[in-house]
Amino acid sequence: MIARSGRDRFLRRRRSCQPQAVHGDDRISALSDDLLLDILGRLDTRTVLATGMLSKRWAGLSREHPVLDFRVGDILPPRYQRWLLLHRDPEVTGFHHNSGAAKVEKAMRHIRRYERRAMRALASSAERLSDAAAGRRVSRLTLKFFSTHNTGCINRLISTAIDAWEVRDVVAVAKPVYSQRRKFHAFPSQGICGHPHASRLRSLKLAGCALPPLRGHGALTVLVLQDTPMSTPVSAYEGVFTSCPQLQVLHLISCYTADIRGQITVDAPGSDLTELVVDRCVGFIGICLRALPRLERLASLGTRVSFEAASCPCLRQCNLALCRGVTEATARRYFVPRTKLELASFVGCIPDVTGVVVRFTGPDRWIVPSVSSPALSLLPNLRRLLVADVPRCWDVSWPRLLLETVPSLETLHVHVAPPPCKEEEEPSGDEISWRPAMRGHRHLKEFVMTGFEGTERQVYLVRLVMGVCSTALRHVAMLKKGLVRDKGHWDWEMATQQQHSQSQWTDEEKDKTLKQIMNGVPSYSTASPVIVFG
Repeated sequence: MIARSGRDRFLRRRRSCQPQAVHGDDRISALSDDLLLDILGRLDTRTVLATGMLSKRWAGLSREHPVLDFRVGDILPPRYQRWLLLHRDPEVTGFHHNSGAAKVEKAMRHIRRYERRAMRALASSAERLSDAAAGRRVSRLTLKFFSTHNTGCINRLISTAIDAWEVRDVVAVAKPVYSQRRKFHAFPSQGICGHPHASRLRSLKLAGCALPPLRGHGALTVLVLQDTPMSTPVSAYEGVFTSCPQLQVLHLISCYTADIRGQITVDAPGSDLTELVVDRCVGFIGICLRALPRLERLASLGTRVSFEAASCPCLRQCNLALCRGVTEATARRYFVPRTKLELASFVGCIPDVTGVVVRFTGPDRWIVPSVSSPALSLLPNLRRLLVADVPRCWDVSWPRLLLETVPSLETLHVHVAPPPCKEEEEPSGDEISWRPAMRGHRHLKEFVMTGFEGTERQVYLVRLVMGVCSTALRHVAMLKKGLVRDKGHWDWEMATQQQHSQSQWTDEEKDKTLKQIMNGVPSYSTASPVIVFG
């Protein structure tokens, strides 16, 4: 009895260790194709492609995967990042000075080896995928790779995706290998695919790539160009507007040119472009918009933009940021003239715009009132206005330049920049001398100023707003600490930083500031807003 009981326990343990079948099949294979495709959609592309080796069913599912995402960073091992840290700062790891040079050189060898291995693996995957092109449909292809001499497989994969797989969205980001001179990825002379006229490509982003010819891609509506090489001529950027008239969105980010002309002229009366963003393109001297009849949204961050009359009749949203001018010391040392530019030269030709973000900054206060037609309503339809990053050394009353030209304004936000870490240069030149009279505003409802310190010019601006506004003004806020939170390129919100104890107002400060403001408000003013201190 004892021996039989021990044998039974052994058999029960053995049966419990064996896998249990569910209706004769495993649980994963029992799922529907839709559920399996949803699971595959949450995995990286290389894992999805590897599942095709399991069975014919899995091979078919992997071919139906609509998104292909190849990132060289996913192939690099964690130790690659550790070697990068060592090479950048050997003291972090505690190496002594005598052995530091040898350790850094060793780190460089490992970094290059891992980068070569990762690119070989990525190239191998791209080659296999291009060879197995039949029966695949892809909606989005993303490639992030090191730009080396052996990236022909990348071009082949992109061409296959556009020509054979009818891909709709392509992202190609070429990164330089570590600690070497940047090499930009180049496409074949005929372009990114073999049959552009049959292409269904709608969205294309190229970063770290030479600008390829794009003529013929009739379905392309969104184009993002980033980190283009210095060798790109101005004519190549101008050609984008004319060769792709169907484009609706164009973003130029950190684009460069060594062309001595430097000025990009946009004359595309047949263009469908509605959104143009020029961000940190330091190689551009400026952009002249002669004809973009359907443009609705414009963001120029760091590049001077000029408009010709009636060039953008549909423009409604603007974000203009520009840092110009030289310091007083530089002007004296190099005999550089300190130019003053009239505000009308920036906004005089966009009368129908309804929302504007303005960031005019620099060592010198170079915005001046317009001498010709000083009372002209340059922006008669403007409703919302943000004047951001006003240097503390500037005459903060200068937003009155805009206030005088926007009779329909409903919201005015002014953000005074916090002091920099280093000592700030004192303002140069005289303060603005204003005319005593200013016509009233019937529509302004909200005025907010962040970075308020109670200076004479800041108090003057608040007093002016309350004095010229009628009963529409409902909210006035003066915030010591605050920031501007961008909500895209054309919208924003003002936020306070209450965690700073020094930003709190005392009752004595509130009373003093309120008296300074109200003492200058005309008695005939009917504005009675809620005043908030923050």
